[in-house]
Amino acid sequence: MKTIQASSQPDGLSALSILLEEVETRSYALERNSNIYRAIVESMNDGVLVLSHDHAILYCNLCFANMVLRPLEQLIGFSLEDFIAAADRATLRGFLELADKDDSEIKLNLQTGIGALLPAQISIRTPVDSGSRDFTFCIVVTELSEEHRSEGLLRSFSQRLVQVHEAERERVASDLHGHITQLLCAVLVHSEVVTDKLTPRDRGAMLEMKKLREMIGEAATAVEFISRHLRPSVLDHLGLAAILKSDGTEFSERTGVQLEVSSGQLTTRLPPAAELAFYRIFQESLKNVEIHAQAKHVTIQLVQLDDSVEMTIQDDGIGFDPASQNATLGFGLYYMRERAATFGGSVGVTSSYGKGTTVHARIPSGEDPQGL
Repeated sequence: MKTIQASSQPDGLSALSILLEEVETRSYALERNSNIYRAIVESMNDGVLVLSHDHAILYCNLCFANMVLRPLEQLIGFSLEDFIAAADRATLRGFLELADKDDSEIKLNLQTGIGALLPAQISIRTPVDSGSRDFTFCIVVTELSEEHRSEGLLRSFSQRLVQVHEAERERVASDLHGHITQLLCAVLVHSEVVTDKLTPRDRGAMLEMKKLREMIGEAATAVEFISRHLRPSVLDHLGLAAILKSDGTEFSERTGVQLEVSSGQLTTRLPPAAELAFYRIFQESLKNVEIHAQAKHVTIQLVQLDDSVEMTIQDDGIGFDPASQNATLGFGLYYMRERAATFGGSVGVTSSYGKGTTVHARIPSGEDPQGL
């Protein structure tokens, strides 16, 4: 504080005058510092917001306004949820409810003014005491890097590829069942007509026609097998557990590998596309067992939990080192993981030499987000 000098004014008035001058000087300094801090915040490449205890926006910088493509006057006073993708709003609420416990961050999508979604990371700092019983939250919003965007585009492309793949499978299965099978049956009928016209003297020709009929029958069976595995009608009509048991029996008869399916009571069916994703994971796993595992026994468990359905496929084969898997097996694992990821699920694989392999797949129960 400045030293109070003697004056013609009474001592109390002199001291008050000097004190006011000091307060004015310090207020100017505070205001100047505040302007500096504001300039720093406004120049940041990240969005910065201050929220009230009920998540209304008290302040945001221009960067955030540019992210959501809205003018500042359409942001201040509104809830942050208004600018978050509808699918992520519940996640945001849960995130903010824990804000007074620790610093943390989440990834979600912003809803822009033109309806587009913008992937972003939201970081929150420990709430600041606003001088009342309420809290204010300091939020930093970071637009995800081009790498994350590319990852998202790759995932979208992968999901679209799965859609196209399944549509093509269904078309080919329909063609095989509706055209090729009928054609083979027609050939079989004509072969029988020709056989009936042969005489006992044509014994050699009769034997050849018998072999021909057998080959046609085998071809029809193979076509039906391929058609069923391309797009199994049993899955559509009877559900996942039924197709696992049906295909499991066929696998055991064909390969000699003992296979056991255990499925608890599934109270509700998954969306058809989610059941198909499980079935494709099941197919890929059994293909790996048949080609690579040299297993004698396979167990499959299908369990419904409160919020998901889980499938575990375990074999007693030779196993492998996941860190040094070959390219073919690696693509198969990627394929399974992408199938589950389409529905917010996951696929985990554990294996080691001499101890077999376990594939664990989980898909949340709920609506089909992709309409595959």
